Amino acid sequence: MTRAVNRDDRASSSEFSTADRQTANVRKARPPANRTLGPVSDLERHLPSDWWRTLFNAVYLQTDGDVVENDENTDADVDLIIRAAGIEPNDRILDLCCGQGRHVMGLARRKFRHVAGIDRSRYLIRLARRRARETSIEASFHEGDARKFRVSPHSFHCVTIMGNSFGYFDREEDDIAVLEAVKRALISGGTLVMDLADGDWLAGNFEKRSWEWVDQNHFVCRERSLAQDGVRLISREVVVHAEKGVIADQFYAERLYSHERIERLLASVGFSEIRFHERPETRSDRNQDLGMMAHRFFLTARAPRLSKVSSRRDGAIIYPDIAVLLGDPRLPDEIKLGGRFNDEDMVTVQKLKDALSELEGYNFRYLDNHASMLSELRADPPAFVLNFCDEGFSNDAFRELHVPAYLELLGIPYSGAGPATLGLCYDKALVRAVAASTEVPTPLETYAAVDDQGATLPSVFPALIKPAQGDSSLGITKDAVVRTPAEAMAYLNWLRECVPGRPVLIQEFLSGPEYTVGLVGNPGIGLTALPILEVDYSKLPKECAPILSYESKWDPSSPYWTDIGYREAEIDEDIRRRLIDYSTILFERLGCRDYARFDFRADADGMVKLLEVNPNPGWCWDGKVNLMAGFGGIRYAELLRMIVDAAQARTVATAMASRAA
Repeated sequence: MTRAVNRDDRASSSEFSTADRQTANVRKARPPANRTLGPVSDLERHLPSDWWRTLFNAVYLQTDGDVVENDENTDADVDLIIRAAGIEPNDRILDLCCGQGRHVMGLARRKFRHVAGIDRSRYLIRLARRRARETSIEASFHEGDARKFRVSPHSFHCVTIMGNSFGYFDREEDDIAVLEAVKRALISGGTLVMDLADGDWLAGNFEKRSWEWVDQNHFVCRERSLAQDGVRLISREVVVHAEKGVIADQFYAERLYSHERIERLLASVGFSEIRFHERPETRSDRNQDLGMMAHRFFLTARAPRLSKVSSRRDGAIIYPDIAVLLGDPRLPDEIKLGGRFNDEDMVTVQKLKDALSELEGYNFRYLDNHASMLSELRADPPAFVLNFCDEGFSNDAFRELHVPAYLELLGIPYSGAGPATLGLCYDKALVRAVAASTEVPTPLETYAAVDDQGATLPSVFPALIKPAQGDSSLGITKDAVVRTPAEAMAYLNWLRECVPGRPVLIQEFLSGPEYTVGLVGNPGIGLTALPILEVDYSKLPKECAPILSYESKWDPSSPYWTDIGYREAEIDEDIRRRLIDYSTILFERLGCRDYARFDFRADADGMVKLLEVNPNPGWCWDGKVNLMAGFGGIRYAELLRMIVDAAQARTVATAMASRAA
């Protein structure tokens, strides 16, 4: 039941005494100062049924909250919540029984934008609000009973119950009422996070008696015993001031849940996918009686998925049954580190599936076995395809265009660019030519054919050398920025050996800020520009050229992976308008569809120039497109819905235009 506070938020002695004077109902619930009940033979007989109404005040902070009062515990808990629940910064999160708000504020400090806390204690809620104001943290706190708190139905992606704040009530039916209220608050398939005392362990290992000094003036004596039913632990605390004598003699209890009992309870309410994660470790500066926090377990569970089919803004879902095409994890992939799918790739695919599962009214099936993919599509044509096979057929990037080409042969509507656009944009030199024809600025460059051994080297250094064909930064390493003719020749020779058979671009190196524009939708139907992203190279070691190299996308051990950051661009309106205008022109001229990404960089004089166009950009949760969506408050699942909606609306508009013709 202990809900710890941060070290900087420790309740002062003045808070302690003030609360004693001002909280009349607390005084009524315990003996007056200098009086105690004395020895009692049966703790349970003295336990008020509603002890939780008056316990959580300044005395509680001093005696229980103080036990785990340090930033280390809060940070570890928040890390575990993020990791186990898979929450995103734009998710709506509710911390139920939030106490003084340490987890709410911990999440807010991690840039989670929509976090709220609810607790029964007016004292703790007021304290949480004050601390949030003092630290300029944006979070909301509300009073409410955990069994019947008021929020909009299905409005939170995640509800947390931390610090063993479950099982206070006399009857298990009230615990069920809490879970029912949580279920109502969660979206379809939303996540419940629970941090509970290990009931089996506590029943056999609780300390029957203990005492300790909690500060220079107060000490607390504790007694504990099991209730007659064996499933509740009854505790008594006598709090003594060195000069004033006894200031509290209070009783409380908590139901002890084992893994099996809590799993059965959750399942009875309708939760599924109940998973027990790594055991939280409690770190205490006092290193004395940890009470209910001594041995905990941590679990997540999924709320039921709603059967109701929600409709799109224009009235109805067009193609509810969707096949998702992906790369084949069974095959080699020369683009990826080590030439194969790795653990990070599998996590990325799972996050995609989790996000798509939030889209109500759709049924998704996944095709990633390229040995049978074509025959499956031919034998059982899906109504619609979400084409996320950006690895290319058989994980060959050169054959990315083959997938939509086959879908067109079968007459299956699909998301994303067509084969002609993918083929055109695969060649950066052709994209540059199209951009130049539309007066979109591009870097100065020299094209070197595959068999050209006498390529004209740039007269101005530094220069950037990269393959003219390909994606995922293949062939762009930390050495791609060259400063002398000798370095240029060495890198050209390396490219011809390691990435053979491809022409090369020798390009002026742009040293200014680097920007990315994301567009979702289609011209004439609705095209949305996401907030512009800027690449942050400020933490990259000086010996590393400031570029998004192959290492930045595929090598977690490289400083290009760890030290490059991404932030929302802070640019003047003129630059923002030009970047979006250039991107919109190229989107239409190159035949992009549904979503696309455009990368630009400024030269030393501040002129932004096109780097490349990505007609089917990375769809992954940690990619640039989703980062830009996040800047605009759009969650990953919502971004995916935007792409699906845009593709299906385009498909219908195209069909109607064909019929009209």
